[in-house]
Amino acid sequence: MANPANVRRMLRTYGKQLTSAKRLARFRRALQLTRSQDEVTISRDAKRRELVERIAKEIIENLIVSNTENPIVHRILGRLESETGKQYMFEYPLDGMDVQIFEDTEKGPNEVIGEERLQVMRHLWDITLDSVDQTML
Repeated sequence: MANPANVRRMLRTYGKQLTSAKRLARFRRALQLTRSQDEVTISRDAKRRELVERIAKEIIENLIVSNTENPIVHRILGRLESETGKQYMFEYPLDGMDVQIFEDTEKGPNEVIGEERLQVMRHLWDITLDSVDQTML
């Protein structure tokens, strides 16, 4: 007989994999659409900025929530923690909706909602953009 905790863990893992697969499929479709449209000549800085934003979005959508051992992700989360004084965990729910943010407190994880959630996401976005921009040649 299967242990219920193991079944939940397995279902959570499958749910995360499914969510990641859906996200990657959307990303691929978006890339195909942008390639099929007429290319517009834009400045080198604008192209770089667009690439930085695309990579930052990918980091936030896929790597931060997957608890990866990526050094860039560790640097981003470390900087977020040092600048806010709080430790956050990011997770996608099984239904694939927006990312959930949990603050690690003495009483355990506490979901961050409302205006505070928006501020954390803005701060995370700014830190991620800055980190990606610094690491690109």
